[in-house]
Amino acid sequence: MYSDEALLSHQVLRGWQSTPFFLGVFSEKDGFYESFACGQGGKGMSRGLFLLLLVGLLARGDLACAAGAEAVWEAERPPNVLMIAVDDLNDWIGVLGGHPQAHTPNFDRLAASGVLFTNAHCPGTACNPSRSAVMTGVSPATSGLYDNGQKMREVLPAAELLPKYFSRHGYHAAGSGKILHYFIDADSWDDYFPEAASENPFPRTLYPESRPVSLPRGGPWQYEETDWGPLDATDEEFGGDWLVSEWVGQQLTREHDQPFFLACGLYRPHEPWFVPQAYFDRFPLDEIQLPPGYKEDDLDDLPPEGKRRGPNRYFAHIREQGQWKQGIQGYLASIAFADAMLGRVLDALEAGPHAVNTIVVLWSDHGWHLGEKQHWQKFSPWRAVTRVPLMVRVPPGVAPGLPRGTQAGGRCAQPVNLLDLFPTLTELAGLPHKADNEGRSLVPLLGDPAHAWDHVSITYLEQPGGYALSARDWRYIRHIGGDEELYRTAEDPFEWTNLAENPEHEQTLADLRARGPHAFAEKPEPADGSLPQLAWQPLRAGHTPPASRPDGTPFDVVFLNHSEQAVELHWVDRDGGLKPYGLIEPSGRKSQQTRPGAVWAVLANDGTPLGYFEVGDRKARAVVP
Repeated sequence: MYSDEALLSHQVLRGWQSTPFFLGVFSEKDGFYESFACGQGGKGMSRGLFLLLLVGLLARGDLACAAGAEAVWEAERPPNVLMIAVDDLNDWIGVLGGHPQAHTPNFDRLAASGVLFTNAHCPGTACNPSRSAVMTGVSPATSGLYDNGQKMREVLPAAELLPKYFSRHGYHAAGSGKILHYFIDADSWDDYFPEAASENPFPRTLYPESRPVSLPRGGPWQYEETDWGPLDATDEEFGGDWLVSEWVGQQLTREHDQPFFLACGLYRPHEPWFVPQAYFDRFPLDEIQLPPGYKEDDLDDLPPEGKRRGPNRYFAHIREQGQWKQGIQGYLASIAFADAMLGRVLDALEAGPHAVNTIVVLWSDHGWHLGEKQHWQKFSPWRAVTRVPLMVRVPPGVAPGLPRGTQAGGRCAQPVNLLDLFPTLTELAGLPHKADNEGRSLVPLLGDPAHAWDHVSITYLEQPGGYALSARDWRYIRHIGGDEELYRTAEDPFEWTNLAENPEHEQTLADLRARGPHAFAEKPEPADGSLPQLAWQPLRAGHTPPASRPDGTPFDVVFLNHSEQAVELHWVDRDGGLKPYGLIEPSGRKSQQTRPGAVWAVLANDGTPLGYFEVGDRKARAVVP
């Protein structure tokens, strides 16, 4: 513990002699701490009582005595960490005020017990770049991992993830649900549910037998999970996040031999928005309000690239089908379901043996548009996507990096980034700094939400060169082609008025431009074997492939010939005719630009049709068997 000299130095702290509380610590005996008050010996004091006394000192403003208490108290062991990741959640929670009808008592409850960051932003505008940056501590501009089509372990084969780092420093690292982008990375965890070896982070989940339920598919360009509706099921019957919260709750209610790093991945409100009927009932359709950030003419002052990126086919299709309010209802219902599952986890923590020594951090990987900027989905540079919930609670007396803990109800408006979580958690836990962490520790802001903070937050787009920069009161967007946008978010939180062309703000624009990134790693393409595989449709004699119905943005499909003969590749046109696109030798490969809904026929050298592929909504591989 502490030497006599160290104890004597603590005794001379201002206010030490006047406090009636036990403050000094001599030694640990049988789970108790020998203590003294006002320089005189006292009875043994439990760790829990010590924390209560420390809280009392802080509450009455006796900061000098509290500092003395912090200086001489030593935790029994490092703090536990509970990290909760929520998928596709924007600012539609009560404490952030994103939508007036959001029902999130448990998000609000957690925020009220710690520090809420009201100006937090994601590292990337999609799941994969954002989650990979959080878990590695490396930004997309350094790693080259910019979009969902890449594979993290191909781009960063040797990166040490957050759970592995904690595990290597004496923690038991466990997790459940979606933490990374549709894989688990089994070697990074000591325990996982579902089984880590499966590399499938999703437990059984109830979905309708026949789909779509609410939104007919507008074409091959549409993601098949864009759909919603209530289920006649209990939470337990639904499974999914209920099973994740059940498993995580079990870990929180049992004793552990080691400090733990425990990750909980809540999938809702990720699409599809199917949750039990009870959550839809909270939001009657005839009472649904449109997004507060929606403005019909919001695109008028955008540069060409902004006008191109804003409107997408999803929002237009949803409006054509009369499903806008139904979609909002599904999103609100899915958020309410996620909130209930969060409540189960928080209840388990509070009822278990780890409530007073567990750091809790909650974040969402990115936000979501529901019509703002005429856009639906994510992938955009605007605040509807980049701004995310982030809240941290640190109990007093448990974290070496912040002995006083966080103050309940703290709100921080400084611009921060999810990339900051890795160095924040390691500092809080007293672990060595990881050399390649690019974020900045948020510990100073956790101790004082008004702390001076001379930093900006960067969100990277899907190609090198594009980014959105968030400052305290401003946002600057640089599109990949160089087009720019500027917003004074202190007065224009929905980014309705683009000031980039306003001469009055030339200096602000220049200052923010200078604070942006100037180096971007190249973007490696995924290996052929990592791409989703199109179904091979064999053709019988006398049969012909269907005509193409191309509809959507072009991308490449990689054709791989695994047969023992050379084959001819043909595009099937809109009338069913065949247009040759070259020969593919045995074991050969051909990358071909195409579009959703296109049909590609494969013929033998003698012209005999062998089969065909129908292109879906994303880059893929087509294997000729």
